[in-house]
Amino acid sequence: MNWISRIAAGLMALSFTAVTANAAEINWDMANEYNDTSIHAEGDKMFAKQLEINSKGKIKITHHFGGSIGFKSKDQLDAVGDGALPIADTYVGPLGGINPMFLLPSLPFLAATPEDARRLYEIAKPHYEAIFDANNQVLLYSSPWPPSGIWAKKPVDNKGALTNLKIRTYDANGTVTLKEAGAAPIQLSWADVVPQLSTGGISAVLTSAEGGTNAKFWEHLSHFTEVNYAMPLNMVHMNKDVWNGLSADLQKAVMDAAKVAEDRNWNAVKARVAKNYEDMKANNMTVVQG
Repeated sequence: MNWISRIAAGLMALSFTAVTANAAEINWDMANEYNDTSIHAEGDKMFAKQLEINSKGKIKITHHFGGSIGFKSKDQLDAVGDGALPIADTYVGPLGGINPMFLLPSLPFLAATPEDARRLYEIAKPHYEAIFDANNQVLLYSSPWPPSGIWAKKPVDNKGALTNLKIRTYDANGTVTLKEAGAAPIQLSWADVVPQLSTGGISAVLTSAEGGTNAKFWEHLSHFTEVNYAMPLNMVHMNKDVWNGLSADLQKAVMDAAKVAEDRNWNAVKARVAKNYEDMKANNMTVVQG
């Protein structure tokens, strides 16, 4: 072999090594606006761990919780569709302006138990899949929030307690419902809630025991009133071009991992509420039930 052949062979070997290395590991940044201790974040971690196992280490995920990558839930549909993010875990209520189907899970008092909420999701799932597909994305799985209640500085267990109450809502459904009930609702992304509590911009929050516990609302508020208003959903979705770039085996690895994470989150939600209440009472919160 002459020197030219040796150089060519060496370059081919280097090129093959680089291609093999790139094929062996895919890294995805995954956005989530909510805290890293939330039920959704824990599901994301399980999804990532299971996916790494299923893909034999070929796909790894870097998590960005608490909106740390710069996107709020309302931004994440466009970000994933455009390819700015490969994958995201998104609370879908703020996407109601894009398609009203995203407001279905948060219709008040329609599905207040995990069983009802999951049944509603499964019925609507083909429609969600079509919406994500039209936005250059693939729906992987859903994840429930525990039932929404009202965090405040007093019990909110009658209509009079709602009068002129400056309360944060998470989507258009909550804003309309609470306005009709006499409150003064303000729709806010999760990242804006604690700053508004700190400055007095709001004095109450419509969210689950889960959400308030993760954000330590007891630093600002004293009561949680259980109203079982709704069980909204987060959905995990990925860019369709990224999906199409995967082999059939890796696509199956993704979907199998998604099923594990989805089942885990739906099964965990009931026990999660009990644990939230324990944490709230341990921090001198009053939980108003019944």
